[in-house]
Amino acid sequence: MTKPIRVLQVVPNMQAGGIETLIMNLYRNIDRSKIQFDFLVHYKGKFFYDDEIRKLGGRIYHISVRDDNNLPKYIRDLNNFFKNHPEYKAVHGHMVSTAVFYMYFAKKYGVKLRIVHSHNTNTVSGLKGLVKSKLAKLAPLFANKYFACGEAAGKYLYGNNKFTIFNNGIDLDKFRYNPSIREEYRNKLGIKDKFVVGHIGRFNMQKNHKFIIKVFNEIQKLEPNSILLLIGDGELKDTIENQIDSLGLKSKVKFMGVRKDTFNLYQAMDVFLLPSLFEGLPVVAVEAQDSNLPIIASDTITKEIDLTPNVSFLSLSSAPEIWAKDILNKKTKRRSNTLLLKKKGYDVKDEASKLTEFYSQYYEVK
Repeated sequence: MTKPIRVLQVVPNMQAGGIETLIMNLYRNIDRSKIQFDFLVHYKGKFFYDDEIRKLGGRIYHISVRDDNNLPKYIRDLNNFFKNHPEYKAVHGHMVSTAVFYMYFAKKYGVKLRIVHSHNTNTVSGLKGLVKSKLAKLAPLFANKYFACGEAAGKYLYGNNKFTIFNNGIDLDKFRYNPSIREEYRNKLGIKDKFVVGHIGRFNMQKNHKFIIKVFNEIQKLEPNSILLLIGDGELKDTIENQIDSLGLKSKVKFMGVRKDTFNLYQAMDVFLLPSLFEGLPVVAVEAQDSNLPIIASDTITKEIDLTPNVSFLSLSSAPEIWAKDILNKKTKRRSNTLLLKKKGYDVKDEASKLTEFYSQYYEVK
Protein backbone atom coordinates (compact mmCIF):
# COMPACT_ATOMS: atom_id res chain seq x y z
CA MET A 1 0.00 0.00 0.00
CA THR A 2 1.31 3.46 -0.93
CA LYS A 3 2.34 5.58 2.05
CA PRO A 4 0.50 8.90 2.50
CA ILE A 5 2.12 12.16 1.49
CA ARG A 6 3.38 13.82 4.65
CA VAL A 7 2.71 17.57 4.58
CA LEU A 8 4.57 19.75 7.08
CA GLN A 9 2.27 22.39 8.61
CA VAL A 10 4.30 25.33 9.95
CA VAL A 11 2.56 27.09 12.87
CA PRO A 12 3.37 29.14 15.98
CA ASN A 13 1.97 26.32 18.16
CA MET A 14 -1.12 24.14 18.26
CA GLN A 15 -2.96 25.97 21.04
CA ALA A 16 -6.69 26.46 20.44
CA GLY A 17 -7.16 29.44 18.12
CA GLY A 18 -8.70 30.26 14.77
CA ILE A 19 -5.87 29.09 12.50
CA GLU A 20 -5.18 26.01 14.61
CA THR A 21 -8.89 25.12 14.69
CA LEU A 22 -9.05 25.40 10.90
CA ILE A 23 -6.03 23.12 10.47
CA MET A 24 -7.51 20.56 12.85
CA ASN A 25 -10.89 20.74 11.09
CA LEU A 26 -9.09 19.87 7.85
CA TYR A 27 -6.89 17.24 9.49
CA ARG A 28 -9.85 15.36 10.98
CA ASN A 29 -11.65 15.31 7.63
CA ILE A 30 -8.83 14.80 5.15
CA ASP A 31 -8.23 11.33 3.69
CA ARG A 32 -5.34 10.31 5.93
CA SER A 33 -4.62 7.24 3.78
CA LYS A 34 -3.48 9.78 1.16
CA ILE A 35 -2.38 12.80 3.19
CA GLN A 36 -0.82 12.99 6.65
CA PHE A 37 -0.08 16.21 8.56
CA ASP A 38 3.05 16.81 10.61
CA PHE A 39 3.73 20.04 12.51
CA LEU A 40 6.70 22.36 12.94
CA VAL A 41 5.90 24.59 15.93
CA HIS A 42 7.78 27.61 17.21
CA TYR A 43 7.46 27.18 20.98
CA LYS A 44 8.58 24.60 23.50
CA GLY A 45 6.00 22.83 25.64
CA LYS A 46 2.74 20.97 25.12
CA PHE A 47 -0.34 22.55 23.60
CA PHE A 48 -4.09 22.03 23.31
CA TYR A 49 -4.20 19.88 20.16
CA ASP A 50 -0.96 17.90 20.65
CA ASP A 51 -2.55 14.71 21.95
CA GLU A 52 -5.13 14.64 19.17
CA ILE A 53 -2.46 15.24 16.53
CA ARG A 54 -0.47 12.24 17.72
CA LYS A 55 -3.63 10.14 17.91
CA LEU A 56 -4.34 10.98 14.26
CA GLY A 57 -0.81 9.89 13.31
CA GLY A 58 0.91 13.28 13.14
CA ARG A 59 4.41 14.16 14.32
CA ILE A 60 5.29 17.37 16.16
CA TYR A 61 8.69 19.07 15.92
CA HIS A 62 9.69 22.01 18.12
CA ILE A 63 11.78 25.06 17.27
CA SER A 64 12.13 27.49 20.18
CA VAL A 65 12.53 30.91 18.51
CA ARG A 66 9.33 32.29 20.08
CA ASP A 67 10.72 31.40 23.54
CA ASP A 68 14.32 32.53 23.16
CA ASN A 69 14.03 35.21 20.40
CA ASN A 70 17.39 34.06 19.05
CA LEU A 71 17.34 34.65 15.30
CA PRO A 72 20.81 33.18 14.51
CA LYS A 73 19.83 30.01 16.41
CA TYR A 74 16.51 29.92 14.52
CA ILE A 75 18.38 30.06 11.20
CA ARG A 76 20.65 27.21 12.30
CA ASP A 77 17.71 25.17 13.57
CA LEU A 78 15.80 25.58 10.32
CA ASN A 79 18.83 24.62 8.26
CA ASN A 80 19.37 21.49 10.36
CA PHE A 81 15.69 20.56 10.32
CA PHE A 82 15.23 20.62 6.55
CA LYS A 83 18.65 19.06 5.98
CA ASN A 84 17.74 16.15 8.27
CA HIS A 85 14.17 15.71 6.99
CA PRO A 86 14.39 15.17 3.23
CA GLU A 87 11.13 13.19 3.39
CA TYR A 88 9.11 16.41 3.24
CA LYS A 89 8.16 17.38 -0.30
CA ALA A 90 5.29 19.65 0.77
CA VAL A 91 5.36 22.49 3.32
CA HIS A 92 2.23 24.49 4.20
CA GLY A 93 3.15 27.67 6.09
CA HIS A 94 0.56 29.41 8.25
CA MET A 95 3.11 31.62 10.01
CA VAL A 96 3.78 34.42 7.53
CA SER A 97 6.07 36.61 9.65
CA THR A 98 8.86 34.00 9.54
CA ALA A 99 7.95 32.34 6.22
CA VAL A 100 10.82 34.01 4.38
CA PHE A 101 13.21 32.02 6.61
CA TYR A 102 11.65 28.56 6.67
CA MET A 103 10.62 28.69 3.00
CA TYR A 104 14.20 29.59 2.04
CA PHE A 105 15.49 26.40 3.65
CA ALA A 106 12.57 24.37 2.31
CA LYS A 107 13.54 25.47 -1.19
CA LYS A 108 17.25 24.97 -0.53
CA TYR A 109 16.67 21.35 0.47
CA GLY A 110 14.36 20.47 -2.40
CA VAL A 111 10.82 20.76 -1.02
CA LYS A 112 8.68 20.73 -4.16
CA LEU A 113 5.47 22.28 -2.86
CA ARG A 114 5.89 25.40 -0.70
CA ILE A 115 2.57 26.99 0.28
CA VAL A 116 2.18 30.26 2.15
CA HIS A 117 -1.31 30.71 3.62
CA SER A 118 -2.61 34.18 4.48
CA HIS A 119 -5.07 34.23 7.38
CA ASN A 120 -5.13 37.94 8.22
CA THR A 121 -5.54 41.44 6.83
CA ASN A 122 -3.19 43.32 9.16
CA THR A 123 -0.93 42.93 12.18
CA VAL A 124 -0.54 44.51 15.61
CA SER A 125 0.53 48.15 15.91
CA GLY A 126 3.86 49.48 17.17
CA LEU A 127 7.43 48.50 16.36
CA LYS A 128 6.74 44.78 16.73
CA GLY A 129 3.85 45.04 14.30
CA LEU A 130 5.92 47.02 11.82
CA VAL A 131 8.66 44.39 11.82
CA LYS A 132 6.14 41.55 11.46
CA SER A 133 4.40 43.37 8.62
CA LYS A 134 7.66 43.94 6.71
CA LEU A 135 8.66 40.29 7.16
CA ALA A 136 5.20 39.08 6.15
CA LYS A 137 5.49 40.90 2.83
CA LEU A 138 8.58 38.76 2.13
CA ALA A 139 6.64 35.54 2.78
CA PRO A 140 5.89 34.80 -0.91
CA LEU A 141 9.57 35.17 -1.90
CA PHE A 142 10.57 31.49 -1.64
CA ALA A 143 7.10 29.94 -1.79
CA ASN A 144 5.59 28.68 -5.03
CA LYS A 145 1.89 28.51 -4.14
CA TYR A 146 -0.20 31.17 -2.40
CA PHE A 147 -3.32 30.43 -0.35
CA ALA A 148 -5.70 32.76 1.50
CA CYS A 149 -8.82 32.37 3.64
CA GLY A 150 -10.54 35.10 1.63
CA GLU A 151 -10.12 37.87 -0.92
CA ALA A 152 -9.10 40.54 1.61
CA ALA A 153 -6.47 38.33 3.28
CA GLY A 154 -5.06 37.38 -0.11
CA LYS A 155 -4.76 40.94 -1.36
CA TYR A 156 -3.17 42.02 1.92
CA LEU A 157 -0.29 39.57 1.58
CA TYR A 158 0.04 39.03 -2.18
CA GLY A 159 -1.18 42.27 -3.73
CA ASN A 160 -2.19 41.65 -7.33
CA ASN A 161 -0.43 38.28 -7.55
CA LYS A 162 -2.57 35.21 -8.16
CA PHE A 163 -3.68 33.23 -5.10
CA THR A 164 -6.07 30.39 -4.27
CA ILE A 165 -8.86 30.80 -1.72
CA PHE A 166 -9.59 27.92 0.63
CA ASN A 167 -12.64 28.65 2.75
CA ASN A 168 -12.47 28.32 6.53
CA GLY A 169 -14.74 25.31 6.53
CA ILE A 170 -16.27 23.83 9.67
CA ASP A 171 -18.17 20.70 10.65
CA LEU A 172 -21.59 22.10 9.83
CA ASP A 173 -23.51 19.31 11.56
CA LYS A 174 -21.60 19.88 14.79
CA PHE A 175 -22.42 23.60 15.07
CA ARG A 176 -26.00 23.42 13.78
CA TYR A 177 -28.51 25.07 16.15
CA ASN A 178 -29.94 22.59 18.64
CA PRO A 179 -32.61 23.82 21.12
CA SER A 180 -32.15 20.79 23.39
CA ILE A 181 -28.43 21.48 23.82
CA ARG A 182 -29.22 25.16 24.38
CA GLU A 183 -31.51 24.31 27.27
CA GLU A 184 -29.05 21.78 28.71
CA TYR A 185 -26.09 24.16 28.66
CA ARG A 186 -27.97 27.18 29.94
CA ASN A 187 -29.11 25.09 32.90
CA LYS A 188 -25.61 23.67 33.42
CA LEU A 189 -24.03 27.14 33.40
CA GLY A 190 -26.73 28.68 35.61
CA ILE A 191 -27.76 31.19 32.95
CA LYS A 192 -31.19 29.85 32.03
CA ASP A 193 -33.02 33.18 32.32
CA LYS A 194 -30.13 35.47 31.29
CA PHE A 195 -29.46 37.46 28.15
CA VAL A 196 -26.13 35.89 27.15
CA VAL A 197 -23.48 37.76 25.18
CA GLY A 198 -20.62 35.56 23.98
CA HIS A 199 -17.12 35.88 22.56
CA ILE A 200 -14.55 33.26 21.60
CA GLY A 201 -10.98 34.37 20.99
CA ARG A 202 -7.49 34.68 22.38
CA PHE A 203 -6.89 37.42 24.89
CA ASN A 204 -4.65 39.54 22.69
CA MET A 205 -4.73 43.03 21.21
CA GLN A 206 -6.28 41.93 17.90
CA LYS A 207 -9.46 40.56 19.53
CA ASN A 208 -10.13 43.86 21.32
CA HIS A 209 -11.36 42.51 24.67
CA LYS A 210 -11.09 45.94 26.31
CA PHE A 211 -13.79 47.19 23.97
CA ILE A 212 -15.90 44.08 24.64
CA ILE A 213 -15.91 44.92 28.34
CA LYS A 214 -16.81 48.57 27.68
CA VAL A 215 -19.74 47.44 25.54
CA PHE A 216 -20.88 44.88 28.08
CA ASN A 217 -20.74 47.52 30.82
CA GLU A 218 -23.27 49.54 28.80
CA ILE A 219 -25.39 46.43 28.21
CA GLN A 220 -25.53 45.93 31.97
CA LYS A 221 -26.95 49.41 32.46
CA LEU A 222 -29.77 48.65 30.01
CA GLU A 223 -30.25 44.96 30.81
CA PRO A 224 -28.99 44.02 34.31
CA ASN A 225 -30.08 40.42 33.72
CA SER A 226 -27.34 39.95 31.13
CA ILE A 227 -24.14 37.93 31.36
CA LEU A 228 -20.94 37.72 29.32
CA LEU A 229 -19.20 34.46 28.38
CA LEU A 230 -15.52 34.80 27.43
CA ILE A 231 -13.99 31.64 25.95
CA GLY A 232 -10.24 31.54 25.42
CA ASP A 233 -6.94 32.39 27.06
CA GLY A 234 -3.96 34.62 26.35
CA GLU A 235 -1.46 37.19 27.50
CA LEU A 236 -4.00 39.96 28.18
CA LYS A 237 -6.34 37.91 30.38
CA ASP A 238 -5.08 39.47 33.63
CA THR A 239 -5.51 42.97 32.19
CA ILE A 240 -9.11 42.20 31.23
CA GLU A 241 -9.84 40.70 34.64
CA ASN A 242 -8.60 43.92 36.27
CA GLN A 243 -10.82 46.00 33.94
CA ILE A 244 -13.83 43.87 34.89
CA ASP A 245 -13.09 44.22 38.60
CA SER A 246 -12.75 47.99 38.33
CA LEU A 247 -16.21 48.21 36.71
CA GLY A 248 -17.82 45.96 39.31
CA LEU A 249 -18.72 43.33 36.71
CA LYS A 250 -16.99 40.32 38.25
CA SER A 251 -20.23 38.45 39.01
CA LYS A 252 -21.54 39.15 35.51
CA VAL A 253 -18.64 37.74 33.46
CA LYS A 254 -17.77 34.07 33.15
CA PHE A 255 -14.23 33.18 32.07
CA MET A 256 -14.63 29.79 30.41
CA GLY A 257 -11.00 29.13 29.45
CA VAL A 258 -10.00 27.08 26.41
CA ARG A 259 -12.78 24.57 25.74
CA LYS A 260 -13.41 21.47 23.66
CA ASP A 261 -17.18 22.05 23.69
CA THR A 262 -17.38 25.45 22.00
CA PHE A 263 -19.98 24.06 19.57
CA ASN A 264 -22.30 23.64 22.57
CA LEU A 265 -21.43 26.98 24.14
CA TYR A 266 -22.65 28.78 21.00
CA GLN A 267 -26.06 27.20 21.64
CA ALA A 268 -26.21 28.82 25.08
CA MET A 269 -25.55 32.34 23.75
CA ASP A 270 -28.07 34.92 22.54
CA VAL A 271 -25.67 37.11 20.57
CA PHE A 272 -22.04 36.87 19.46
CA LEU A 273 -19.76 39.91 19.77
CA LEU A 274 -16.81 40.24 17.38
CA PRO A 275 -15.15 43.69 17.59
CA SER A 276 -11.69 42.64 16.34
CA LEU A 277 -9.25 45.29 15.14
CA PHE A 278 -8.58 43.14 12.06
CA GLU A 279 -9.25 39.60 10.83
CA GLY A 280 -8.78 37.50 7.72
CA LEU A 281 -11.99 35.52 7.83
CA PRO A 282 -12.52 34.31 11.40
CA VAL A 283 -13.61 30.69 11.87
CA VAL A 284 -15.74 31.75 14.85
CA ALA A 285 -17.90 33.88 12.55
CA VAL A 286 -18.73 30.82 10.45
CA GLU A 287 -19.38 28.70 13.55
CA ALA A 288 -21.65 31.31 15.11
CA GLN A 289 -23.65 31.65 11.91
CA ASP A 290 -24.12 27.89 11.67
CA SER A 291 -25.54 28.10 15.22
CA ASN A 292 -27.72 30.93 13.86
CA LEU A 293 -26.47 33.43 16.40
CA PRO A 294 -26.82 37.15 15.63
CA ILE A 295 -23.31 38.57 15.19
CA ILE A 296 -22.31 42.17 15.85
CA ALA A 297 -18.93 42.69 14.19
CA SER A 298 -16.60 45.62 13.76
CA ASP A 299 -16.46 47.11 10.28
CA THR A 300 -12.71 46.53 10.29
CA ILE A 301 -13.48 42.85 9.61
CA THR A 302 -13.89 41.78 5.99
CA LYS A 303 -17.48 41.79 4.72
CA GLU A 304 -16.77 38.28 3.47
CA ILE A 305 -18.05 37.00 6.83
CA ASP A 306 -21.53 38.21 5.82
CA LEU A 307 -22.69 34.74 4.75
CA THR A 308 -26.19 34.75 6.27
CA PRO A 309 -28.72 37.38 7.40
CA ASN A 310 -27.23 37.13 10.92
CA VAL A 311 -24.35 39.59 10.58
CA SER A 312 -24.37 43.31 11.43
CA PHE A 313 -21.39 45.68 11.28
CA LEU A 314 -20.64 48.67 13.50
CA SER A 315 -17.74 51.09 13.57
CA LEU A 316 -15.25 50.87 16.43
CA SER A 317 -15.46 54.67 16.56
CA SER A 318 -19.12 54.35 17.61
CA ALA A 319 -19.68 54.73 21.34
CA PRO A 320 -20.01 51.51 23.40
CA GLU A 321 -23.60 52.48 24.28
CA ILE A 322 -24.47 52.40 20.55
CA TRP A 323 -23.11 48.86 20.36
CA ALA A 324 -25.03 47.92 23.50
CA LYS A 325 -28.37 49.13 22.13
CA ASP A 326 -27.80 47.33 18.84
CA ILE A 327 -26.89 44.09 20.62
CA LEU A 328 -30.00 44.19 22.78
CA ASN A 329 -32.13 44.58 19.67
CA LYS A 330 -30.75 41.39 18.14
CA LYS A 331 -33.13 38.92 19.74
CA THR A 332 -34.05 36.64 16.84
CA LYS A 333 -35.70 33.27 16.41
CA ARG A 334 -32.99 30.64 16.06
CA ARG A 335 -32.97 28.10 13.25
CA SER A 336 -30.38 26.36 11.07
CA ASN A 337 -28.14 28.04 8.48
CA THR A 338 -26.36 24.79 7.62
CA LEU A 339 -27.64 24.36 4.06
CA LEU A 340 -26.87 27.98 3.17
CA LEU A 341 -23.31 27.73 4.53
CA LYS A 342 -22.73 24.46 2.68
CA LYS A 343 -23.93 26.05 -0.54
CA LYS A 344 -21.46 28.92 0.00
CA GLY A 345 -18.53 26.50 0.41
CA TYR A 346 -18.04 26.29 4.17
CA ASP A 347 -18.42 22.55 4.70
CA VAL A 348 -15.00 21.36 5.91
CA LYS A 349 -15.51 17.95 4.32
CA ASP A 350 -15.67 19.58 0.90
CA GLU A 351 -12.66 21.82 1.63
CA ALA A 352 -10.63 18.84 2.90
CA SER A 353 -11.37 16.96 -0.33
CA LYS A 354 -10.22 19.97 -2.38
CA LEU A 355 -7.02 20.20 -0.33
CA THR A 356 -6.33 16.46 -0.71
CA GLU A 357 -6.67 16.83 -4.47
CA PHE A 358 -4.41 19.90 -4.50
CA TYR A 359 -1.61 18.27 -2.50
CA SER A 360 -1.85 15.02 -4.46
CA GLN A 361 -1.99 16.48 -7.97
CA TYR A 362 0.81 18.94 -7.40
CA TYR A 363 2.94 16.28 -5.78
CA GLU A 364 2.42 13.85 -8.67
CA VAL A 365 2.93 16.43 -11.41
CA LYS A 366 6.01 18.07 -9.94
